[in-house]
Amino acid sequence: MRIGLLADLHANREAVEACLSALVRADCTHWVFLGDLVGYGADPGWVVDIVRTHVRDGAVAVLGNHDQAIAHPGDRMHEQALAAIDWTRTQLDASQQAFLAALPLQVEEEDRLYVHANAWDPAGWSYVASRLAATHSLSATTAWLTFCGHVHDPALYFSQPGDAALFQPQPGVPIPLATSRRWLAIPGACGQPRDGNPAAACAWLDTANGQLCFLRVPYDHERAAAKIRAASLPDAFAQRLLTGT
Repeated sequence: MRIGLLADLHANREAVEACLSALVRADCTHWVFLGDLVGYGADPGWVVDIVRTHVRDGAVAVLGNHDQAIAHPGDRMHEQALAAIDWTRTQLDASQQAFLAALPLQVEEEDRLYVHANAWDPAGWSYVASRLAATHSLSATTAWLTFCGHVHDPALYFSQPGDAALFQPQPGVPIPLATSRRWLAIPGACGQPRDGNPAAACAWLDTANGQLCFLRVPYDHERAAAKIRAASLPDAFAQRLLTGT
């Protein structure tokens, strides 16, 4: 089985369409959505609907902090992000909002854990942005392979004595994951990359041979940015799509 993984879709229809198409071409037949379906982007309804359709067909989706904020805004988001959440709420009908509210914080599937933020406190929304944080997350689960979103940069960590090691994946190059190690993979943001590359990020896992491959997928980020501006959302969100920062 080959699993397609998308994180941080952020209401970016163009990026999601491009990643789904690329993963279909890579022979993916199973799907995992690692949270933050909404926020920042201009097409929240479309993204929620496409993920909901996949979930009805057997896909996995987990709750992200932006998804949770539709019902419970909280106090951890900056002003612009909250403005986007307020706007997003007006774009979603009751059934779409209910779908987001019902998403689980984490899902275990065979030897894999899917979670948006981290394994040690999924509802606390702390980032796995360092070797120490990766070690903390790996220590909180017995899963051989953990997939996270939340951090918008692709990364791959693996267990070793002491803190986890960081491996920087190269797009399009399959990585054999040794069964003697435990792994934590962050596919990167589909809908709002922040590593200086505007191409959408996603990944696939081949469960038969234990290979993981990170992808970067060019898409019409200028159109997605123009839609953000047309919706009168904060311009910074459009600019991020153009620069990937």
